Amino acid sequence: MFWKKYPPAVLGLLLVIHLLAHIDRNMLLGFSPQIIEDLALSNAQYGFLVGAVWVLSFGVMAVLMGTLADRFSRPRVIGAGVLIWSLCTWASGYAQSFEQMVVARFFVASGEAALVPAAVALLAELFSEKRRGTAMGLFFMGIPLGVGCSFLLAGSFGAMHDWRTTFHALGILGVAIALPLMLLKEDRSHLTSQEDRTSFVPQVRSVLRVVSSNHALSFTIVGIVLVHLVFASFSFTQLWLVNERGMNPAGIATKIGALQLVFGTLGAVAGGAMGDRVAAKLRGGHASFMALLVVICAPLMLAYRFVPAGSPLFYIGMCAGFFLPLAIYGPALTAITGMTPQNMRSTVTGFTMLSINVFALAIGTVAVGMAADYFIKARATAPLTGVLIATDALAISSALFFALAARASRRQNVPAMENVQPVR
Repeated sequence: MFWKKYPPAVLGLLLVIHLLAHIDRNMLLGFSPQIIEDLALSNAQYGFLVGAVWVLSFGVMAVLMGTLADRFSRPRVIGAGVLIWSLCTWASGYAQSFEQMVVARFFVASGEAALVPAAVALLAELFSEKRRGTAMGLFFMGIPLGVGCSFLLAGSFGAMHDWRTTFHALGILGVAIALPLMLLKEDRSHLTSQEDRTSFVPQVRSVLRVVSSNHALSFTIVGIVLVHLVFASFSFTQLWLVNERGMNPAGIATKIGALQLVFGTLGAVAGGAMGDRVAAKLRGGHASFMALLVVICAPLMLAYRFVPAGSPLFYIGMCAGFFLPLAIYGPALTAITGMTPQNMRSTVTGFTMLSINVFALAIGTVAVGMAADYFIKARATAPLTGVLIATDALAISSALFFALAARASRRQNVPAMENVQPVR
């Protein structure tokens, strides 16, 4: 396992793979007009493709892939996932109907579900606790970079060729990355018995017992789920800005994309790096740091809903909303892996991803839409404004759960359950 001697190189490779994952994930958004026209999709069918198909497949499979990553070679699990999603991205380019695209995107999501649980556990092992948040933040930088690059690809390479050729090219690139990964060996037999290596249900039960018995861990997971309600409101941001704040659709779309790319990336890097430096000085560690981060961003995010559109405070508040959820990833995953036995870190991470996707992204987004429709029918003056303020308030309430996690960790004095000495 020579490759474990080079943690920065492993981190760099995982970042590239994460970037590719989010490019593949968001290409439907980048090519939405062309795909809707070519496949004769209704808006409801398109929404199903980018919403329910993805969220439910990714969320559920993250737990299954997490258990595999805890029991077998993590590079090979990641490589198999990259191979599956890349082949299905390539196949997406041949889709001729809604049904064919649903099947292809379902397996793209299933393959991508292998990456985060395995990568987070691997980074937690390779980097010491003092550097772990920075490593996690750099890895999750792949989210905003991938979103931005997907639109850039659609507007450049996609404009020169077409959406089908772009999907084919991305699929071939992914296969080229996946095959060498599947050759990397990692012996994890010392962490699990032969029975554990073949048992999915007992592994999940063990994880649920760990999460439910560790209040600091469960409060942290609830907190990160609540923070992700920012993304539920983000789905309606452009509609709110155009319909209720009177902004130009084309102009604000460009600004949203650019600011999301810049401040989402800044959040991922700064949140992880600051967490490593500040958490050690706070009682409650990373949980206290996350609570502090939410409290700092909260007034700016709320002011954004009330101040004049286009004012400096308006854009500062918008950027705070882009910054916060990405800044939480590094310290949150550092805290979660630090409170989790090494032989179930991937499964706990998969459970966290499932919770985020089901409760915040799926249910949260639908609830925001239903509430907005209700207030529109009730002829409310600014229906979306009220709903989005309520969503922001729920996201900000994550500070309470992070504070509870900090308090519980101080009471429990929970140590990081390390089974092997990390590379420093």
